[in-house]
Parts: sequence; C-alpha cells; structure tokens
Amino acid sequence: MGKITGICISEKRGTSKHPVDEAVIREGWGIENDAHGGNWHRQISLLSQEKIDAFRRKGAEVKPGAFGENLIVEGIDFSSLPVGTRFQIGDVLLELTQIGKECHQHCQIYQKMGDCIMPREGVFSQVVKGGRIRTGDEMEVLPPDEKRPFTAAVVTLSDKGAAGERKDESGPVIADMLRDAGYEIKETLLLPDGMEPLTQELIRLADQRQVDVIFTTGGTGFSPRDVTPEATIAVCDRMADGIADGIRNYSMGITKRAMFSRAVSGLRKKTLIVNLPGSPKAVREALEFLLPELPHGLMILRGTAMECARK
Repeated sequence: MGKITGICISEKRGTSKHPVDEAVIREGWGIENDAHGGNWHRQISLLSQEKIDAFRRKGAEVKPGAFGENLIVEGIDFSSLPVGTRFQIGDVLLELTQIGKECHQHCQIYQKMGDCIMPREGVFSQVVKGGRIRTGDEMEVLPPDEKRPFTAAVVTLSDKGAAGERKDESGPVIADMLRDAGYEIKETLLLPDGMEPLTQELIRLADQRQVDVIFTTGGTGFSPRDVTPEATIAVCDRMADGIADGIRNYSMGITKRAMFSRAVSGLRKKTLIVNLPGSPKAVREALEFLLPELPHGLMILRGTAMECARK
C-alpha cells in the first residue's frame, strides 16, 4: 500500500509540471489538463517519493514535477514491479505499461547533477478506469492478471521498406495472425537493416515494455546487411535454438532453400525473441507451425505453467 504525496501536471508539452491538490483521471486518456494525456501507453507517469528523497540527499534541489512525473507515491518501488501490475486509487484503476524511458536529450537536472532518476526509476501507466484523486489518497498494488492475453511486438527489417521504397507485407501478416490467435500487439516497427537500431529496439521492448514475445522479419539471409541474427544474439541472455531449428526443419519440407536461413531465437529476461523469414509466404508457414505450441513456452516464461518433462 502506498500514499500519493504529489499530483503534477503541465498544460503544454516541453514545460515543467506543477503540483495540484486533486485531479480528474479520464479512462483511456490520463489526467485532465495534462499535456501528456492521450490515446497511447504512457498516459500517466509515476515516481517513488523515496527515490526523489534519495536524489535530494545527493544535493539535488528538485521540486515536485521536476522529473516530469504525474504522481509521486510514498511506499511503492515502482521500478521493481512487472509490466501489467495494476494500481487502485479509490475508483481509479491504472495499469503499468512501461518501466523507465529513453533519455534522448539530457534535462537540466542531468546537466547539473550528472544523473537523472526518471529514465530508470520512473514508470508509465494507462488508465483502465477513471475517477478523481487527491493528494493523501492511498494506492493499492494489484498483481497482474495471470489470464491476461500474451503481448507481442513485430519488427520488420528492410532498408527499402524503411526508406519508403517497398511496402512492408510480412509485418502485417505476423500482426494479423497473432491477433487472430488472441495476442495483444503492443508495437509494430519498420527499421532499416543493421545492428544498432535493432539491438536498441529489442532491448527497449524487452526491458521497458516487457512484451512476452518479439517477432522479427527479414535480415536472416546471406546479404552483408542481413544481421538480424547477430543483433538478436547480442541482446539475449539465453538462446532458444529449438524454436529456430524447428521452424527451419519444417520449412525444409516446403522448400530446400530454407537451409539458407540463419534465423535464431532467444530469451532476454522474460521476453522471447523469434527471427522469422522475410517473405509473407514463409512468415505465414512458420507461424502456422509455431503458434499452436507457443503458449506453453510463454506460460513457462511468465511462471504460470510447469516445464515440459513427461513421465
């Protein structure tokens, strides 16, 4: 159980947030009169009072809202909670959607202190149910629903696609098949081939969004720009070779050219990353093979299923 010690808003993006005594929370939007509300996954930002206090003890002079946080809460370490955690404040219900954020341009706090806690300690949420909140209100932490849909992200690798010279056909096939199978698609991305953009996005999707599975399509062949497997290996803690090998063996029964696929699969924390081929036909065939069995592996990652050993 935590307690709200501060509510902060800003009427325009790029301006500092200022404290208010109470606020109206709108379902599917965020805080009324706050510029960061909208139809997206970062509607309300939260930061622990204890993290702010510790930062102040280092000599930082920061006022409520200085980090861009909407809610300051005492008694809850937000960054230690998994995505999907829910927070109850009276009638209001929030769901944790992202841990931390990228810091593209260092803020004034960082420039003065050489550090800023928001990128690693701040979290973001969506509004499941709205209502009115006030400073001093209690916040209850509710565990994620074990029956919630599996979440997924789809990343297409294509130089021509990213440059607008070719339509991405494989990514939408993956997304459509996943939705039909009951998955919730959190993000779809189209990136140029190459190591750095892909590794950055895989890390973000696994660490901050904490999606259950990431599917990549493209970049698994013999071309010098085909480095999707290398990027995947670079970010994974453990490999899951059986998935890539199984897809490859299945595809060999359709076309012998499947032998030229260098696709890999692996795990980063509790996220599975699966490389798929680049063509829509091959993607469809691979998912027809994989999707019926995939929920068991994802439930093991979540900790809601037993291992695969049989008597």
